[in-house]
Amino acid sequence: MKRVAFDMEFIFRASPTILYQFLTTPSCLIRWFCDEVDITEDQYVFSWSGAEETAQMIDDIEDERIRFRWEDADEGEYLEFRLRKSPVTNETIFELTDYADEDEVDDQKQLWESQIKVLRQETGG
Repeated sequence: MKRVAFDMEFIFRASPTILYQFLTTPSCLIRWFCDEVDITEDQYVFSWSGAEETAQMIDDIEDERIRFRWEDADEGEYLEFRLRKSPVTNETIFELTDYADEDEVDDQKQLWESQIKVLRQETGG
């Protein structure tokens, strides 16, 4: 099955600084993204219901972007979160890029929608 990249965009009232904390610190990641996380330098070990996935942080620009490469990902694949302020509304635009099998993109998008809903509740909007 061919794997494809997909992008999603969400609007937040929370600042890029607050959202960045929720993308990079263990105490915040467990509030919306995973059950547990262990961070050693640039290696993140995420746990969901006892299953572990390891990712390497391969790019990090504070308050702007963070990119992970999953240990078992195909070459060139990554998970990226981007943050920017709308000059018009002053809201934070949260963008993500992820990869999925062609026939699983819709399911993966639904999963992200539910995860981002929790993130929005945790960050106050």
